[in-house]
Amino acid sequence: MKTFYTAGHTAHVPQEEFEAGRMTPAVEVPARVETVRRRIAERKLGPIVEPTDYGLAPALRVHNSEFVAFLQTAHARWAQDHPGVDAIPSVFAPQITGQRRREVMARDSTSARLGQYCFDTGTPITQGSWSAAAAAVNIALSAAQAVRLGDAAAFALARPPGHHASTTQFGGYCYLNNIAIAAQFLTDTGARCAIIDVDYHHGNGTQEIFYARDDVLFVSLHADPAFAYPVYWGFADEIGRARGEGFNLNLPLPIATNWQGYREALAAASARIRSFSPDILLVSLGLDTFALDPICRFQLQSEDYLRLGATLAELRKPTVFVFEGGYNLEHLAENTVNVLEGFAAA
Repeated sequence: MKTFYTAGHTAHVPQEEFEAGRMTPAVEVPARVETVRRRIAERKLGPIVEPTDYGLAPALRVHNSEFVAFLQTAHARWAQDHPGVDAIPSVFAPQITGQRRREVMARDSTSARLGQYCFDTGTPITQGSWSAAAAAVNIALSAAQAVRLGDAAAFALARPPGHHASTTQFGGYCYLNNIAIAAQFLTDTGARCAIIDVDYHHGNGTQEIFYARDDVLFVSLHADPAFAYPVYWGFADEIGRARGEGFNLNLPLPIATNWQGYREALAAASARIRSFSPDILLVSLGLDTFALDPICRFQLQSEDYLRLGATLAELRKPTVFVFEGGYNLEHLAENTVNVLEGFAAA
């Protein structure tokens, strides 16, 4: 299995995030990817390949152009008045429309646009955020292209993650939605795509992007938003809208879910994917479902990730894995490679 990776992600180095009323050390750090890359090489999983540069066009098939332009220039603008400080919103855009909204946005204020385009206080824009986010998109697209051209599977070791980023907003450590951009790229070539998100947190951005569409299926297993981020999205009654009704399946799970409970939800997810009959499966591969993850509350063990990989392989579809969350640096590499090896061995 090819792994697509670039060292460009190391340009994005958040120092702190604002969480629960205080600044805390960032957990979405370069070491997450580097420890996985080393383990892939040690286990000889397959070649580690530099991605191709696809430019901005694929991202603009998914994201609003003004939003993308903001991400490109936000830190440079912010640094003019806040040198040495990451950009974090201090106020969020109220639900105003019409002339007042036009007046506010006409000021071209970075603070105002941060509050418009970001939905949390835990996703700082650093000097290297844009270049890293653009590189992550190229990684996901390169993995998607490899599978489109005949590889049985490919792994996009991409950072920053992407599944919380929506058409017009970033948050949840995500700036551009890597897996949604890859799915749209494949759809544009005529492939029928299904996305399964196994991250602890609901992929609200991916859901929003495809919510009114019937050509891409989105299925997510995640912690119930009644107690977990992203709080406002991920409930079971969110089934899609208009043409997309019935093409969005959320499977929220309780605190302390272990493999037995997770396996049952995974079986339901697999059944829906089979009925959709995709040409290509894309996996938002979050490993924060691990029992020792510092910010999450499930109980999966390292050996369970072998089972997860094997279960995904049973769908018998060309598969693109895209790296998302997972914050226990001691076990993250083992758990990630276990999924990929479980898949390959099935």
